[in-house]
Amino acid sequence: MKQAVMLSLLAWCTAPALAQQADSYAKAHYTKQEVYIPMRDGTKLFTAIYTPKDASKQHKYPMMMQRTCYSIAPYGEGKYPARLGPSETMMKEGYIFVYQDVRGRYKSEGTWTNMTPVIDNKKGKKDVDEGSDTYDTIEWLTKKAANNNGRVGQWGISYPGFYTAAGILSDHPALKASSPQAPISDFFYDDFHHNGAFLESYIFTFPVFGVQKQDTTSRAWYTAQNIKTNTKDGYQFLLDLGPLKNADQYYANNFFWQETINHPNYDEFWQKRGLPQHYKAGIKPAVMTVGGWFDAEDLRGPLTIYKTIEKKDPNAYNTLVMGPFGHGRWSRETGHTMHSNVYFGDSIATFYQKNIEAKFFRHFLKEDGNKNSGLPEAYMYDTGKKQWETFAKWPAANATHQKLYLAADGKLTQQTAPTPGTTTFISDPLKPVPYTEDLTTTMGFTPHNYMSEDQRFAGRRPDVVVFQTDVLTEDVTLGGEIMAKLQVATSSTDADWVVKLIDVYPGDEANNAYMPNKNVMLSNYWQMVRSEVMPARFRNSFEKPEAMVANQKTAVDFRLQDVLHTFKKGHRIMVQVQSTWFPFIARNPQKFVPNPYKADASDYVKATHTVYGDSFLDVEVLK
Repeated sequence: MKQAVMLSLLAWCTAPALAQQADSYAKAHYTKQEVYIPMRDGTKLFTAIYTPKDASKQHKYPMMMQRTCYSIAPYGEGKYPARLGPSETMMKEGYIFVYQDVRGRYKSEGTWTNMTPVIDNKKGKKDVDEGSDTYDTIEWLTKKAANNNGRVGQWGISYPGFYTAAGILSDHPALKASSPQAPISDFFYDDFHHNGAFLESYIFTFPVFGVQKQDTTSRAWYTAQNIKTNTKDGYQFLLDLGPLKNADQYYANNFFWQETINHPNYDEFWQKRGLPQHYKAGIKPAVMTVGGWFDAEDLRGPLTIYKTIEKKDPNAYNTLVMGPFGHGRWSRETGHTMHSNVYFGDSIATFYQKNIEAKFFRHFLKEDGNKNSGLPEAYMYDTGKKQWETFAKWPAANATHQKLYLAADGKLTQQTAPTPGTTTFISDPLKPVPYTEDLTTTMGFTPHNYMSEDQRFAGRRPDVVVFQTDVLTEDVTLGGEIMAKLQVATSSTDADWVVKLIDVYPGDEANNAYMPNKNVMLSNYWQMVRSEVMPARFRNSFEKPEAMVANQKTAVDFRLQDVLHTFKKGHRIMVQVQSTWFPFIARNPQKFVPNPYKADASDYVKATHTVYGDSFLDVEVLK
């Protein structure tokens, strides 16, 4: 993959736009300073500070900080980004904006670690993590950054969202407001894995995360490891690659790839990189976690972090925002807010930036900062009604549980049949079900559009089984958690189970005016609403995988992520079940092996899978 493509995709995760404008607002209104800030162990982290030109002892500003592994370019005190901060609104309101390269990245010193393990009980200056680096940075800034008012806010999207979420653990009293946005919470369940299933769609990203730099630098140092392909068809390239172990020809010297393939289970390596287990009572900053309902990278992270803090510290100021966005796309105004072929309205990102994000930071950094911020506990976008809703808690207090059974006749019903019956299909890992029809996206940094894409192409295959309700006679709003409770069997010894929740549009649904693909029609569109994968090997334990017993009925339970979606009158609710989802998810060999990353070609076998009619989805319905 070319570096230019990498940078364009990474731009969603970085705060300063990489493009420089000679007469930008930032340059006209801010003074830039570049410094090295020493950490407690002596490592120095490169930091850029942008201070409003009208700052003075009489007119002090709070600080807004972002820590990132993706570069704080442009470098040089005379060079400015096109925009500062989370939004143009906040840039023009005025803050001291601080950007920092984390350890081992770009111009900072030290060694790079993916998802730096948290050290809860630090015993000396050499016990460092992202919490301590955040603390040391804030301590230096509050004492030495000119004309600051002693209050700090932190934000970041994606990996910078992780650094923000980890920064909460710094416990620095000056950190008053924290907004982790699309944060990674645990690499075994988010980003590179879903429930331990490897996202082969991330195969091209490993150079970014698995090559140590040799010295401080302002340029990307990892591009020599980029995989050079002779095709733009990622499905075909990765199918031709064969078993995952063949990727060693590209990544034998990539430390993160080697760590990944040598830790196929949720062992100590992954466990110590998990973030939620470290939250406890006494959260100091106000927290507003932000996510997108169609975030193909980090959907689990924001929901998990919000719920964990809510459970561990009920007295904390802890709020959640979920909008109709893909990964990080609330940070850039696109005019017509689209995801795949679905249109949600205009300027939704700007609404969020002005009325939610800016209000949150203004209240806690410039105003009295009490808990009466004027914002609700949960600001959630209903992706079916296409409007914002507010809640006093999430999941909503008035949600009621309902079961949707996968009946043998293809019906999705609220009651199981007296004799449930079965549905069978043949799964062949050599002919896997594609996760998308848009092949132009299969060579990208990460997947994107599939999360609301039309699923007719999949549901009409014989290796995807389909269950749907009758036409709805009234609106049905699913709001909250979704649990898949499958009863399944296989003729072999392992399988992945993919469950997709789908909104089936009526035949008279008209196309919206902004459809990106004129060959797609919304008439009878099967819009994906939520989906997830579960390897059967982890059905009882993510630490100790177990083979399935051939042809034995087996329970496989797993959670699909939360949803707020109204299935409108005249629509249908559909569920699809399948066992391959390629190349989004790496193919399960379907023969149990101790380490799927090291499976041989002969381990990939065709198998007959059975779904029993007493399988169901447990959903939460809002009245």
